[in-house]
Amino acid sequence: MSEIVYLNGSLIPRSQAQISALDYGFLYGYGLFETMRAYEGQVFRLDNHLRRLADSAEVLGLPIGTLDLKKAIMDTIQANQLSDARIRVAISLGEGETVPDPSTCKKPTVLILAGDYQPYPEEVYQKGFRVVVSSIHRNSGSPLSRLKSANYLDSLLARKEARTAGANEAICLNEKGFLAEASMSNIFLVTNGILRTPGQESGILPGITRETILELAPPLGINSLEDNIRLDELSQAQEAFLTNSLIEVMPLIEMDGKPVGSGTPGPLTQKLLTAYRELVRTGE
Repeated sequence: MSEIVYLNGSLIPRSQAQISALDYGFLYGYGLFETMRAYEGQVFRLDNHLRRLADSAEVLGLPIGTLDLKKAIMDTIQANQLSDARIRVAISLGEGETVPDPSTCKKPTVLILAGDYQPYPEEVYQKGFRVVVSSIHRNSGSPLSRLKSANYLDSLLARKEARTAGANEAICLNEKGFLAEASMSNIFLVTNGILRTPGQESGILPGITRETILELAPPLGINSLEDNIRLDELSQAQEAFLTNSLIEVMPLIEMDGKPVGSGTPGPLTQKLLTAYRELVRTGE
């Protein structure tokens, strides 16, 4: 866990960090966050994360345009003397009146945490994740479905269902019954040799790792498609995997107690994981 945190322009001990009781991030979930991973002190796809954050801030009316978040992130990593790290940037609308009125918030609250990250051992990637289908649905018509917002309760409730069932993750459908994403990751599957993933219109967060996988696929000779995907298509897929910045590319081998594909990590999944890790090593 981060011992030194960045809070509103200053690096301070975590024990001294204080946020107003009237902060709209706490009172109303009015805020955004980004989770990133650093390898040997460098944040992978940092510019992409910050671009997504800026786009989301514009949607919510969060005034972050003058903040040098890149410097703040790197300063936080260095202050904690980290190499391989998990970084979390949280930005709220800031302090305002108790009665909900965003116009009373004059300055955003910015908090950056950085701590040592221990990735899953290779045995987990060789075995893969087991998932359950959650009772929680994504709302494809809500703008929040495409933002990494502080309103994260749906994901946490879905994650709780997975833990209760003894699974690693929970798959969320949207209100139309199509696949959306997992509680904290995007989902890919392979059908007839084609790599498929739910499109943004399905109510997903456009993940940075998801974006990277879609970039890696064509040079590897892999055809990819973003579209509406039925749940039964996942259960009948040749293989499947999950992606986010921390787990990278994680094979999905079982859903609701039944195998996906062969029930083992598939060759295309392993090919993309290898390519992703090679990209990480080059620092691109």
